[in-house]
Amino acid sequence: MIKFSRFILDNGLRVIVHEDHSTPMAAVNVLYNVGAKDEAPDKTGFAHLFEHLMFSGSKHAPDFDIPVQEAGGENNAFTNSDITNYYDIVPIENLETILWLESDRMINLEVNKKNLKVQRKVVVEEFKETCLNQPYGDVWHLLTDLAYKVHPYRWPTIGKELIHIQKAKLKDVKAFYEKFYCPNNAILVIAGNVKVAEIKEMVEKWFGDIPKGNPPQRNFQAEPPQVQFNQIKHRTNVPLDALYMAFHIPGRDDKDYYAVDILSDVLCNGKSSRLYRKLLKERKLFSQIDAYVSGNIEPGLLIIEGRPAEGVSLDAAEAAIWQELELLRAQRISEQELQKFKNKVESTLVFSEASILNKAINIAFFELLGDADLINQEVDFYRKLTVDDIHRVANKFLLRENCSELQYLAESTT
Repeated sequence: MIKFSRFILDNGLRVIVHEDHSTPMAAVNVLYNVGAKDEAPDKTGFAHLFEHLMFSGSKHAPDFDIPVQEAGGENNAFTNSDITNYYDIVPIENLETILWLESDRMINLEVNKKNLKVQRKVVVEEFKETCLNQPYGDVWHLLTDLAYKVHPYRWPTIGKELIHIQKAKLKDVKAFYEKFYCPNNAILVIAGNVKVAEIKEMVEKWFGDIPKGNPPQRNFQAEPPQVQFNQIKHRTNVPLDALYMAFHIPGRDDKDYYAVDILSDVLCNGKSSRLYRKLLKERKLFSQIDAYVSGNIEPGLLIIEGRPAEGVSLDAAEAAIWQELELLRAQRISEQELQKFKNKVESTLVFSEASILNKAINIAFFELLGDADLINQEVDFYRKLTVDDIHRVANKFLLRENCSELQYLAESTT
C-alpha cells in the first residue's frame, strides 16, 4: 500500500506527498495536463516543442540543468498525446532547489526568439532523424492518421508535419505557455524521505503566489466507431516488409481497459505468448512480432506489429495473424494461461513501485485520471479478471471491421 497526503493550493495546484523514509533521496514530478491532443491541427508538435523550451532557462535560472547538477540531482521530461511530464530526483537536503527551479519555470520561463530558434532547430532535427530518415520512422504518422478520422490522436506527439514546427511563431508559443502552464493545470508530486508538514511549507513558499491561469475546458470530438477495415500499402525504402494492425480499444478510465491490456500480453508478451510461440517459433512466419496497447487516456489502440521471415509474403503473414485472432475469439484461454500473464503484470507493477521516481510519476498520472489511489487498486483490477472477460473483449475488439492496417513494402533492390 502506497500511502500519501494530498492538498490543493489556493491557486489550484494539486500537491501529493508520499513519505518514504527508506531513501535519502526525493523525487519531484510535475505533470502538466497538456499533450499533443491539445494542439490545433495546423499547429501540431507544440507540446513536444514546449517540453524542450522548458529547459531553456527562466528568469532566475538561465540554465535549468546546472543548478540541478550542482545539487547532485538528475532531471528529464517526456511528452505524449495526453500529458507533458517533468521529473527530478535529488538528495533530500537539496529538495528546495528543485522546487525553486520548477516554480520559476512555471511562471517565469524565458520564451524569446533566441530560445525558440535554438529549440525549434533541435526538434526539427529530431523530426528528420526519427521520422524522415529512419526506416519505418513515419509509422505513427501513417497508422494514427489511418485509424483516427476526427480525434486529435490522429497525429503523433512530434507533430503531423515538419513545417508546423519550422513555422512556429513566438506569439503562438507564448500563447501555448499562458494557456496550459499554470498551477491549476498541473499536479505536483513529491516522494521520498520527506515530511508532509515541511513540504506544505516549502510548496506554499515557492508555488503559492503563482497566479491561477485559465486552461481551456476540453471537449474533444469522440472518434466514431470504425465500421470497415482500413488498409494502406506503403512502398518505400525500408530493409524488410512490415505489418502494423491497429484495433480501437477503450481509454484508461474504462473497465475493459485492463482486460484488453492482458489480451495484448496473451497475444504477444514473452516466449510463451500466442503469436510469438505459434507464428515465430513454430511456423517461422515472422522474424519479429509484438503486441501492445497505446495506453491513452481516451480511447486508444491495441497494436500488433511484425516483420515476416525471409521468403514469407505479407499476405501470408497477415492471414496467419487473423487465423490466430479467430482462434482466440472462438475458444476461451485457460485459467492457467490467464494466471501466468496476471503474475507477469503484477510483478512488473510491484517492481516499478520500488522506485520513488516511478511512484511519483504514477501517482501524478492516476491523480489526473481522477483518483491517485488507483496506484493501489491497479493490481486488484488485473487480479479480478476472468477468462470470460478476456473472451468478451477479444470478441468485441479483435474484429476485422475494427482494424486499420499498414503494410510497409520494401522497394526492390535490383
